[in-house]
Amino acid sequence: MGWDANDIKLLKRLWSAGQSAAQIARHLGCSRNAVCGMLNRLGLKRGHKPPTARPQIRPAPKLRPSSAACARPIAQKVSSSTAERKQPKKLSRQQLYAILAEAVKNTG
Repeated sequence: MGWDANDIKLLKRLWSAGQSAAQIARHLGCSRNAVCGMLNRLGLKRGHKPPTARPQIRPAPKLRPSSAACARPIAQKVSSSTAERKQPKKLSRQQLYAILAEAVKNTG
């Protein structure tokens, strides 16, 4: 679109009246992007709008008391080393079948 002096004057007047770029574009018969580009080249900007939402600042969450104040005492310290782990005992095939039969019977 070719911008002449009358179009620019009308653009400035409608922009200062508070119309949107889309409304101005419909009035001038051009695209919204053409209007936005000309507004940018002319250095015309809207004032900063205040935010519509009113965010509330919440206080930081309170920390839980340390583990020393737990209701249950810790029974023992669990070690992660593999040397101290107990090896499972070896079961015979007959013992495994008996355990399996008992489990099937208990499941119902």
